[in-house]
Amino acid sequence: MLDLRLIRYFVAVAEAGNVGRAAEQLHISQSPLSRQIIQLEEQLGVALFERARQRIHLNAEGRAFLAEARALLANAARLEELGRSLGSGATGTLAIGYVEGAVHAGLVAAMLKDFRRDRPDFHVQLRSRRTAAQLEDLRQRMLDLGFVYSPAPDGDPDLESMLVRREPLVLAMPRSDPLAEVAAIAPGHLDGRVWITVVRQPGDTNRAQFLAACVESGFVPDIAYETADPLTSLGLVSAGLGLATVQESLRSAAPPGVIFRDLPWFKRGVSIHLAWRRNDRRAVIGDLRRAIGQ
Repeated sequence: MLDLRLIRYFVAVAEAGNVGRAAEQLHISQSPLSRQIIQLEEQLGVALFERARQRIHLNAEGRAFLAEARALLANAARLEELGRSLGSGATGTLAIGYVEGAVHAGLVAAMLKDFRRDRPDFHVQLRSRRTAAQLEDLRQRMLDLGFVYSPAPDGDPDLESMLVRREPLVLAMPRSDPLAEVAAIAPGHLDGRVWITVVRQPGDTNRAQFLAACVESGFVPDIAYETADPLTSLGLVSAGLGLATVQESLRSAAPPGVIFRDLPWFKRGVSIHLAWRRNDRRAVIGDLRRAIGQ
C-alpha cells in the first residue's frame, strides 16, 4: 500500500522540478526528501526521474505516474472533506419513520423544511410505518428517527423518546346533521348514532379500545363503517354516512360539507412521540431532537 505522504512528496518534486525548492515548500530538509523519493521508486520498482548532476526531471514513467498521483491526492482530499462533513452532521443519509398522525399534525413537513435549509446536502428517506415496526427498525438500525404514537417502553436499553405533540380528538359531522345546531355536544347526543371509525386508530389501537373510550365517556356508538385512514373517514362523513372523531389538525383537511365540534370530555387524544437510539451520538440527531422539541 502506497503511503500518501510519499505521493505528496513526489508531486511536490515533480511540480517544482528541483528537490531543494520542493523541500522548502514542504518545510523539510533536502536530504530526507531525496531519500523519500528513492524509497518510492524502490517500492514501485521503476525510476520516475532522470537525474543529472544537480538537476532532476520526470521521465516518461514519471509523467504517467504524476497524472494518477494528482488524481489520488484530489480524491483523498475529497474523502477527508467528506469525513469531516459526516462528523459535523453537514451531509449524509437519514431514514425517518412516521405515523400518519405526524403528517396530519404538520410535524414531518416542518422538520424537513428546516432541515433542508440547514443541511441541503443530506439525503432523507421517509418511511411510513406503524409504531411497533418503527421501534423495531430503530433497534435494527434501519431507521434513524421515528415519529410514533406510543413512546419507547420505560427503561428500554436501546431506545429513547420524547413527546412532541398532543392533540385532542374532535367530532366530525355532516353540515346537514341536526347536531350542527347544538353548540355543546354532550355524550347523550352521540349515544346510538351511526359512526365511522378508523381501524388503525391513533395510538395504533383497535375497535375494542375505541369502543371502551366511548363507553367510559358515557355513550355507545353504532360503528357501521371502518376505514384505513381518517381522511377516508372524513369523506364518508361528508357524504352524510355518519359521525367520526379525528385529530384536531385535520380540521383544515376536511372536504366540503364537514363541520367540527370540540369534545372536551372525551378522554382519547393523539400523542406523537419522537424516538431514537440511545447510543446515536451524531450531531445531526441531537440537532433534530432539539429542533423538534422546541
